Order: sequence, then structure tokens, then C-alpha cells
Amino acid sequence: MGAMKQSIDTSSTSAPDDEEDSFGAPPIPAGSKNYMTPQGHLRMKNELLHLIDVERPEVVQTVSWAASNGDRSENGDYIYGKRRLRQIDSRIRFLTKRLDLAEVVDPSVHHGSDQVFFGATVRYANQDGEEQTVTILGIDEFDPLNGKISWISPVARALTKAREGDTVMLRTPGGLEELEILEVSYPPPA
Repeated sequence: MGAMKQSIDTSSTSAPDDEEDSFGAPPIPAGSKNYMTPQGHLRMKNELLHLIDVERPEVVQTVSWAASNGDRSENGDYIYGKRRLRQIDSRIRFLTKRLDLAEVVDPSVHHGSDQVFFGATVRYANQDGEEQTVTILGIDEFDPLNGKISWISPVARALTKAREGDTVMLRTPGGLEELEILEVSYPPPA
């Protein structure tokens, strides 16, 4: 799921609608909220505030200084600074949109439950007996190399609402695959 989009658009002009793709995050399904954990929400909010309060003012200051040096066409500090400013502004817009759509869900409310919901850490085995552990998180929190999958991923959708001991079917390019849910856990309440 995380390897869906390997290429990155390096052109300097990108439409605002392409912002989500430019940061490697999948789009939020139409009509859905942007579910995320309190930790994911805090991380995104802190990044947004850092960009607004620290990075952007520093780059604006550098660009202003570079512009005062004269010939802007061959001024590396000015050219790089303007490019970096566009990147920061684009990221600020992206984060603002994602946070506006955020629906913060605390997975600890399900602590002790054996049913799979958002925020669950699930250990399962495929039909060959190979075990895997995944945590179902928000679109902006997924990190498949570390076992964090998005709630919109096929694996998460197959597991959701099932219980420990259940067998679910996962549709893959190679056909249907059986997954047996071995363990479901949630973080304890704070």
C-alpha cells in the first residue's frame, strides 16, 4: 500500500489539488473524515506551528536579505529561498486542510476489547502461518515499514470489526487470502 506512488513531481509548478500527492499521503476518501490518533494530531499541529512560527520567518528573512543584494537572477540564496518559501507555504496549506478535516479518535477507549477498530494493534497469521503485527492508524500516520497501516488499506479494511480468533478474507492481486486474527490490543488509557 505504501509503495503505490514512488515517483515525486519535481516540477516547480504544481496545482493546489496536487498538494496531497506531493507529500506522499493518500487522499482522504470522499465523504470521509481524516481519522487520526491524538498523537498524530499533535504531531501535525506541532509541525504546522513550527513552519508558521520558525521556518517561514527565517526563510522570509533570508529572502529579504538576498533580495537586497541586487541581481536576483543569479542570486542562489534568493532563488533557493523563494523555492523553499513555496514549499513551506504548500506544506502549511496541506497541513491546515488535513487538520481541518481531522477527527481525533482515542484508541485507548477500546482497551481490553478483542474487536478490531481504529487504533488497534493486530497480530495475525496468513494461510502459510506467517505472522505479522500491524497497527491501524490514520492516513497521515501510516508507516508500513514499521507496521503502521492506514485505516483505508485493504488489510485494515479486512481486519476491522473482526475479533480475536476470527478468520477474514483479504482480496489481493494473487487472489483471496485468509488471515487469522491471533491478538488484538489497544494502548491503555492515559
